[in-house]
Amino acid sequence: MRLRKKPWIAAAIEQFQDFVMQQPDDSLQGQWREIFGGSAPLYVELGTGKGKFISEMAVRLPETYFVGIEAQRDVLFYAAQKVRAVQVNNVRLLVFDINNLPEIFAPGEIDRLYINFCDPWPKARHDKRRLTHSSFLAKYRHVLKPGGQLFFKTDNAPLFAFSLEQFAEFGLKVDNVSFDLHNSNYEENVRTEYETKFSGRGYKIHRCEVTF
Repeated sequence: MRLRKKPWIAAAIEQFQDFVMQQPDDSLQGQWREIFGGSAPLYVELGTGKGKFISEMAVRLPETYFVGIEAQRDVLFYAAQKVRAVQVNNVRLLVFDINNLPEIFAPGEIDRLYINFCDPWPKARHDKRRLTHSSFLAKYRHVLKPGGQLFFKTDNAPLFAFSLEQFAEFGLKVDNVSFDLHNSNYEENVRTEYETKFSGRGYKIHRCEVTF
């Protein structure tokens, strides 16, 4: 669903310019740890949404660097509010198209990727738009370090089945597969806004960890 634009956000988001990047470019390649000022692991969330997940993860893991990527500036504004509210300095938020991920990250620069509840693109002719399609997996392999991981969550069973097939065809190792995360013994889950809403409606959450 396309969100209605809020013209006032263009000015309001400027108050977060210390950690929000609205026009990232290839000058960022290989510079992320320098930007954060240290040598900690770098975790990137693809599709940050309104920021509940990344803000909570940044609090849980203060010695980790987090980059959240969201194509819609109007959505990222709310993520910026949440990051500011928890008063952390280990997060950067980007207005950026995930299709161009290798433009802003050097080969092997990322330790872990998160994909939480991405658009399932249910029509077969749109399968290449799914963020777990092999064309995206090739990009993730480029920017992840050897042995880097992708943590994937969705409430869409057909998308999860498709994703597991893509991971297998790409020769990736898949661990900790759950078809009902909230009734599993996994205790480290951080819920997104979407996850809380739809699990409350009875949707089962699917999750896995993929090693590249």
